[in-house]
Amino acid sequence: MTNRGGGELCEVTPRVGTPLSPTSKNQTVHQNPNGTTVSSSTSPIIDKNKVKNGISNIGDIEITNGDVWMGTDEAPSPVQPPSSASSGFSDDDSLHGDLGLQAVTMEQLIEEIHSRGRAGLIAEYAEIRQRPPEGSFNNAKLRSNQSKNRYTDVLCYDHSRVCLSQIDGDATSDYINANFVDGYKQKNAFISTQGPLPKTCGDFWRMVWEQQTLVVVMTTRVVERGRTKCAQYWGPEPGDEVQAGGFTVTTLEVDTNPDYTISMLLLTNKKTDEAREVCHMLYTAWPDYGVPQSARALLQFLALVRQQQTKLLASRGDTWAGHPRGPPIVVHCSAGIGRTGTFCTLDICISRLEDTGTVDIRGTVEKIRAQRAYSIQMPDQYVFCHRALAEYALSRGMLSSQHLAMLPPTIEEDSD
Repeated sequence: MTNRGGGELCEVTPRVGTPLSPTSKNQTVHQNPNGTTVSSSTSPIIDKNKVKNGISNIGDIEITNGDVWMGTDEAPSPVQPPSSASSGFSDDDSLHGDLGLQAVTMEQLIEEIHSRGRAGLIAEYAEIRQRPPEGSFNNAKLRSNQSKNRYTDVLCYDHSRVCLSQIDGDATSDYINANFVDGYKQKNAFISTQGPLPKTCGDFWRMVWEQQTLVVVMTTRVVERGRTKCAQYWGPEPGDEVQAGGFTVTTLEVDTNPDYTISMLLLTNKKTDEAREVCHMLYTAWPDYGVPQSARALLQFLALVRQQQTKLLASRGDTWAGHPRGPPIVVHCSAGIGRTGTFCTLDICISRLEDTGTVDIRGTVEKIRAQRAYSIQMPDQYVFCHRALAEYALSRGMLSSQHLAMLPPTIEEDSD
């Protein structure tokens, strides 16, 4: 099934009896299917029959240049949450935290880039790209799983793949094209995955449920340049319902802005009748070709994602006993390697910069690629990571505008 824009579509059903009105720029819609608002529970699981009171307002989120995300938040009370099918939620603080030989200050990084130029960065990326994959893809290549991969040449590693719970003893029902990726001083901070296919929408939401994910980040539009990049796995309007496998996804409210759209969703497990709130954050400002000329909008979006993760984590009270930064953030584009890898790289590098005053973009990309193969898909994305980090440092007073002028312009290539 396709939508009117040509994109793949899961089953989206407008809620009967709910007046739906299209959202407009900078307009926040506060409406749930039965005409009431929904309260945030201190528990990660909500009885959908008890959802009656006011939901946390998306429009309450604010962002300023002073917003900083750190990896040293105070941990919630250690009450063990339900275990998930995949290992994770470790508070391992060694990841991306070693200083290493490549770690430099921002001023040193700018000087190096200036002396080497764009050609130097592209050559550095070529060295990274020439390294063969550091693992096997056996599960992704199984005949029963091949149709679950959006692209035949973008598979997920066995050693870091997200394993779903098996259904009816079917050993292949645990497969989804998704990998855990470590963050700054946080194991399994992200799940990098492909844009869901119509047949994998149920698996996608099952992964979100089992990993207790609070925030889903989408960095592609459903259709770009007339090509389908991702299934419409959630309803775009308040009151929409999507049936996906064993889950119902209800859109509670939508906040549409020039650069992003934030939707608050209610994910209901049809088997247990339990429900949880999940925030869907769609970044719409990535150009159809190449990379953004400025990173300002993406940096603001990054901070907004961290802010929303913190807000939803706080609503769980003492029911979350994992890492103080919360469960994995699910990040996807179309293939789950280009824009997804860029997003993860910037989040890690910014967290490290705020903590130590140093960065290691190459080392970060290499570590991400060791967990999600081929992350940072094109040279322009690698160049963009350097410019974006410089723009962030400028906004934090760590660099001057003269430093930014020393950087080469971003290049344009066709990447996801």
